[in-house]
Amino acid sequence: MQCPVCHTEVGSQISFCHQCGAPLSAAAGGASGESGSEGAGIPPRDYPPPPVYAGQPASSSAGLSENAAAAIAYLTIIPAIIFLVIEPYNRMPLVRFHSWQSIALGVGAFLLQLVISICHTALHFIPGIFILFGLVYLVVAVCLFFLWLYVILKASKGEWFKLPIIGDFAERQARS
Repeated sequence: MQCPVCHTEVGSQISFCHQCGAPLSAAAGGASGESGSEGAGIPPRDYPPPPVYAGQPASSSAGLSENAAAAIAYLTIIPAIIFLVIEPYNRMPLVRFHSWQSIALGVGAFLLQLVISICHTALHFIPGIFILFGLVYLVVAVCLFFLWLYVILKASKGEWFKLPIIGDFAERQARS
């Protein structure tokens, strides 16, 4: 007997196709006369349909899931820009939101590091200031790293986690 959806060979006693999960009850009724060596000594097993997860692509041609694309947008600003340009990702609000937030986070982190560097350069003549700015630079870098990891995790779960200030900007851009 063949599955009516994917045409995989299946036993006549099976309720669901083990390949695609399609129900075989209607097809099995017409093929009840088949009996061969398919189930020789092995009891029939029912295969439940495969689970469907949130964010799973509708078809194999869709590429990345929405959650995966949203998380990948945070790797650098390059994938974020690509997702804003390429279909079907530029039509997904979650991916657009996280892409815009990734770009804003990258620009904000760059500006914050630039301000710290300028202040360090301007105040370099004060004795011991390089130690203070070295610590400030290290604390800011570690905080930005953990924030980056946190937003990647939130995006991979499909959550609309908004960062202060830039989250509102990203949401406006994603909904436009």
